[in-house]
Amino acid sequence: MAVGPLRSHAKEPVVEVHHLSTRFGATVVHEDISLTIYRGELFAVIGASGSGKTTLLREMIHLQRPDAGSIRIFGQETNAMGTTELRRLRRRCGVLFQEGALFSALTVAENAAVPLREYTGLSGRLIQELALIKIALTGLPPESARKYPDELSTGMRKRAALARAIALDPELLFLDEPTAGLDPISAGGLDALIQHLKAWLGLTIVMVTHDLDTLWRVADRVAMLGEGRILAIGTMAELARSKEPLIQAFFQGRRGVKVKERRWNQK
Repeated sequence: MAVGPLRSHAKEPVVEVHHLSTRFGATVVHEDISLTIYRGELFAVIGASGSGKTTLLREMIHLQRPDAGSIRIFGQETNAMGTTELRRLRRRCGVLFQEGALFSALTVAENAAVPLREYTGLSGRLIQELALIKIALTGLPPESARKYPDELSTGMRKRAALARAIALDPELLFLDEPTAGLDPISAGGLDALIQHLKAWLGLTIVMVTHDLDTLWRVADRVAMLGEGRILAIGTMAELARSKEPLIQAFFQGRRGVKVKERRWNQK
């Protein structure tokens, strides 16, 4: 399958990965990976466990350095950035970590306010108001702002973490397994929320997930990792038709077949 850009989006690169290689000891995680993510698209990264999905995301947000290659975000080479430049870059990005990674000793409102306190010089009152606005945008009820993470359901914790991720009105949003651990109804609701936020806030989104329903619902393009390389990049429909054995295995499992058949029947 040809690896190419999404035709329906303007060709303004937001994330550019060039010849990336990553190793942990003798284990090759990535070998000469290249891809481009364009403004306004939701780009998903998939693959089997151990294929390097989360590692790639961590490298994009500069929590981990690759062994070779480069990553450019908003046209800037991240590995060449100093502390001040990285701080400016992170001001333009939001991250929803796997499991949410909320601070357990802080309320939902206090969690949502963390990026505002760290990256802005706004008054405490304005920060509080902005945090409440972001919480409302995620569909959480107003009373949830005063609650602590362990008082929330898994789905509500995901939304609280998303409120924190969008606190700074980011241009680029990274999502690591956003629907993991959610029942189908909650996962569908979160998918719809992500789509709405993408449209409302003009986001470019990079998402790591293994959830096939989510991929069919929200992904514009998908990159599948395997054997240390990119097996293919395309729409879900394009990947579902691929003859690549590893891609076929991903889609031909019991759940993959059921989800694909359901999608075809809905057309």
